[in-house]
Amino acid sequence: MEAEHDMSDDPPDTPPGPRERAAYIETAIQQAIRRGDFDDLPGAGKPIDGLGGHDDPDWWIRRKIRDEQLTGLGPPALMLRIEHAEFDARLDALARESDVRDYVSDFNRRVIEARRQLLGGPPVVTPTRDVEVEVAAWSWRRSDAAASSPPPPPRRRRLFGRP
Repeated sequence: MEAEHDMSDDPPDTPPGPRERAAYIETAIQQAIRRGDFDDLPGAGKPIDGLGGHDDPDWWIRRKIRDEQLTGLGPPALMLRIEHAEFDARLDALARESDVRDYVSDFNRRVIEARRQLLGGPPVVTPTRDVEVEVAAWSWRRSDAAASSPPPPPRRRRLFGRP
């Protein structure tokens, strides 16, 4: 006759259900807390950045772009907003009026193109810019900067290779 076999030590035929998994995970977390595995973690006792009362579905991409200092990535609406905020500085880096006109025209084209796309994402609220107004403002900033900066020191002329 076969000896009776206790089936309680055999592995179950079915995988554990959600309750058993949840209990196992909770037990593992509680054991880790008792061991102190979660003590002294960075950010302990501080609120989680970005959790607040506003409902912004694109919060994660904004944070990623900001934290990683990424450029050229993201939905067009966000990239155009950033470019709009930095618009004067970008224009001031240009040296010729024709370059300013080209840049403003290209910016306007990209804003209009982004408004026409129906790919989803945040709405495009960036305004277009008037080319003539931007050229006049760029010219005024350049002349104002030139007038406020001290004149360059006189250069010494060298005669026949001697100082």
